[in-house]
Amino acid sequence: MIKKTSWLVATALTVVFGAAAQADWKPAKPVEFIVTSSPGGGTDNFARMVQSIIAKHKLMEQSVVVTNKGGGSGAEGFVYTKVAAGDPHKLTFGTNNAYLLPYVAKLAYKPSELTPVAAMALDEFVLWVNGNSPYKDAKSFIEAAKAKPETLKIGGSQSKDTDQTLTSLIEEATGTKFIYVPFQGGGAAGVQLAGGHIDGNTNNPNENAGQWKAGAVTPLCVFSPTRLQGGAKVTATMGWSDIPTCKEAGIPIEQFQMPRTVWLPGGVPQEAAEFYADLLKKVSETPEWKEYIERTSQTNRFLAGEELKRFIAEDDVKTSKVFEREGWIVR
Repeated sequence: MIKKTSWLVATALTVVFGAAAQADWKPAKPVEFIVTSSPGGGTDNFARMVQSIIAKHKLMEQSVVVTNKGGGSGAEGFVYTKVAAGDPHKLTFGTNNAYLLPYVAKLAYKPSELTPVAAMALDEFVLWVNGNSPYKDAKSFIEAAKAKPETLKIGGSQSKDTDQTLTSLIEEATGTKFIYVPFQGGGAAGVQLAGGHIDGNTNNPNENAGQWKAGAVTPLCVFSPTRLQGGAKVTATMGWSDIPTCKEAGIPIEQFQMPRTVWLPGGVPQEAAEFYADLLKKVSETPEWKEYIERTSQTNRFLAGEELKRFIAEDDVKTSKVFEREGWIVR
């Protein structure tokens, strides 16, 4: 009886101390933030904002080092993450490119070889035209595209990526056909539209905000079920909340968003993923993060755990249908 009691006590202590050790997991050395874009891009700004908030509020004892690995539309960073399997000190920042890139290119990683940690925001998308464009609303733009198929040019970030996916959805929903012109990032697409070299783009609000303020571009509609949040006027007469939704403007697409995601390598302890999810949740609750979200006109939505996995699975199915229809999938 004494031996049995001693065994039970020892087992209980093992469980208690084991659970405590798991709950107390934290990085043992500096953490590397791997950015799957070039410096100055949306993903780079996202990662560096998280880094600055962690440092300002002392949310983690270890320091953070940011490394840009944006080659191959971000594939370089995800391959680097895959190779670091089991290392919980490498946190990778991306979008839905983490699980969509392998559809359109033969790459040295699979999404299953990454560990999803969190999605911290959702990028909205706006249909833009040049400031001197004859098209003052989405309806006239679509009518012109129908009248002259494969004449109007829509620019976007990369090929077979988010912007081209949205362009394909617009074509399917409206019976139009555009010429899609890929550029190295949304910033470049914004510059080309402001210069009148293309007829439209599908940039995020933040990517065209400067040109809109200067009168070089004009928003036609936002691919959201509701108008963007209000705030200060961007131009003398318009602010973000004045942009109509694309559905009310005549393009039957209710919503199109891109998640800002964070990943760990595969094979890391579950406790590490939970630690970073909790850390990023704290980041998302700071005034600095809320100001960043307002400034970039993103949707502030935090996803982790099973909710994140469901979101990824649904987005994967929905987007891969477009890839299949367009013939982009690599066999």
